[in-house]
Amino acid sequence: MWKLNFKTRNCILHKNGVRLYSHGQKHYLRCFYFCERKLAIWAPYIFVTLILQGHGKDMLKVDLITGFLGSGKTTFLREYAKYLMKCGLNIGILEYDHGAVNVDVLLLKDLRGKNCEIENVSAGCDTDCLRRRFKTKLIAMAMTGYDRVIIEPSGIFDMDEFFDCMRDEPLDRLCCIGNVITIVNAEPEENMGKAASALLAAQAVSAGKIVLSRTELVSAEDIQKTKEFVKKAAKDIGCECELDDRFFVKNRDELTDDDYHMLSECGYRISDYVKYFRSEESFSSVCVLKSPCGIRLLEKKTAEMFNDPSYGNILRIKGFAFEDGKCYELNATREKTESKIIKEGQNVVIVIGTGLDRDRITSFIMKIQ
Repeated sequence: MWKLNFKTRNCILHKNGVRLYSHGQKHYLRCFYFCERKLAIWAPYIFVTLILQGHGKDMLKVDLITGFLGSGKTTFLREYAKYLMKCGLNIGILEYDHGAVNVDVLLLKDLRGKNCEIENVSAGCDTDCLRRRFKTKLIAMAMTGYDRVIIEPSGIFDMDEFFDCMRDEPLDRLCCIGNVITIVNAEPEENMGKAASALLAAQAVSAGKIVLSRTELVSAEDIQKTKEFVKKAAKDIGCECELDDRFFVKNRDELTDDDYHMLSECGYRISDYVKYFRSEESFSSVCVLKSPCGIRLLEKKTAEMFNDPSYGNILRIKGFAFEDGKCYELNATREKTESKIIKEGQNVVIVIGTGLDRDRITSFIMKIQ
């Protein structure tokens, strides 16, 4: 049985030989494991930080960087994380992906260092198991001593998963929601279905700020069209909240420390809306490992799959391919396919969409013609 004793600055926790000593906010955990002969084996000290009082100022802040598929979340997160580290914060990044392989972890690998660690939770199990793993990972990060945790979920992430998790025990005593920042591609959306637009709207109405990405590539008229599209999508799910003051429009290369400071304190919103979707029912992904295709052939196959409805309604294709001894990152949507050389990656292609024909997609990507 657990026994917990609180004093002014001391807490002692007992359970079958496990004692937790608290001094201020630093705690030292000694684990004793007893065999049948009652021989004690001392485990190494594990240093953890626990929040003993449920005050927001003492709780770990958790930021959510969300946005639909291909909106530019990872690109924004990279610069946002660099700003927080420059401010002296010790941060943890949690990549939460519905795909079997988390590509974005590889893209952020260079951020790892003294003030930044990257964790990930990927699929490969049922939805309930994935959510439990997400919660467990977040609890572990909350006990590690970070100043800030940043979560980047999949582009088909259901916002209710985040809010429900943060309000559940024991996270409601360990963490508090800092900011929700939604990234939206500034290029007008033309082929987004009902489920996708509803998902985007739910992400937007929950955000403290809606950051438009790739603004340097579009006109002021296109930016206004995108704003109107997001506002209409919000109304379509029954949300009448005002969004105009939440949009943040500025070219990525022109963002200053003051801009990132503002975003780091933008907060979040709780909005009422009708939920027309469940992400695990509306969207799916296909993961193909060790494709023999080089980047040029893979780009060609990507274009064919987007234009052929027999593969399903494909929304995004991402991954890595190798050619001439070099590793390429592939990032494709229906409107645009981009590839660039990177230092290292894993031979994997992930296809995300609705109504996907898994066998047909896998067979096509594995062919060298």
